[in-house]
Amino acid sequence: MSLGVSALDLFATCRQGQRLGLFAGSGVGKSTLMGMLTRNSACDIAVIALVGERGREVREFLEDDLGEEGLSKAVVVVATSDSPPLMRREAAYTATTIAEYFRDQGKSVLLLMDSVTRFCHALREIGLSGGEPPATRGYPPSVFAELPRLLERAGPGLSTPDGRAGQITAIYSVLVEGDDHNEPVADAVRGILDGHVIMDRRIAEAGRYPAINVLRSLSRTASGCNTREENALTREARATLAVWEDIRDIVQLGAYREGSDAKSDRAIRLAPEIDSLLQQERMEVRALSDSFLALNNLVAAYGGPQ
Repeated sequence: MSLGVSALDLFATCRQGQRLGLFAGSGVGKSTLMGMLTRNSACDIAVIALVGERGREVREFLEDDLGEEGLSKAVVVVATSDSPPLMRREAAYTATTIAEYFRDQGKSVLLLMDSVTRFCHALREIGLSGGEPPATRGYPPSVFAELPRLLERAGPGLSTPDGRAGQITAIYSVLVEGDDHNEPVADAVRGILDGHVIMDRRIAEAGRYPAINVLRSLSRTASGCNTREENALTREARATLAVWEDIRDIVQLGAYREGSDAKSDRAIRLAPEIDSLLQQERMEVRALSDSFLALNNLVAAYGGPQ
């Protein structure tokens, strides 16, 4: 399934009916990326759940990030941060039910939920007010028991009488507290979903958007939906970026001597080119096939797969 964002299509390729987690701290461009996904994805309809968001951010997301183009094919369910916890919990389930309705009609549905973390905050308030003991970092046990009940509802559906099979492709954002990607909610969600996309504050501070750390991002179904050649190309690009990550500090200090290692020499030249390819403007749309072609041309220019 083409998401229209090169960093995701190349390094976390999503197939229809998959569930991805979008893990991000505050202020790294998560809302902008979700707006891009709504506009650019090859889906029939998008269902968006804004759970526990601030009212000002909701309006900005609807007017600026989605715009008329995104709203024309979207259903939006909102429960702001000042809503009662029961309402915030039900907003997540209501959006999922709406997505299931369209899936059962044979449509390809993109379900975006922002954020699972605030859904868990609502569950925590409900549990603690009911007398449950706080366990992991203040979360009652019922929070982690309820997460799979919500997240497992997305995915492929049954065929309709005319032979069409609907799908819910879901992307759940997780607001990692203090940029700790191993905090309890992030850890639990990562274990349930079919892949994870990591947004990196360091990349955002460098001005490269979307600020996706492709080395730490993973789609567990990518190898099954890409061709052998595309998988080889992605592995080659990952390996090059990993080499560059290892030698970056040495190069910037001026301690690396060109010619010392062929792989390092290639990474010094190729990695910035790949990084430029992954940068994408907010209103820019790129087809999945075009992204793979551009990456192949880059890698081939430096002696890689063709």
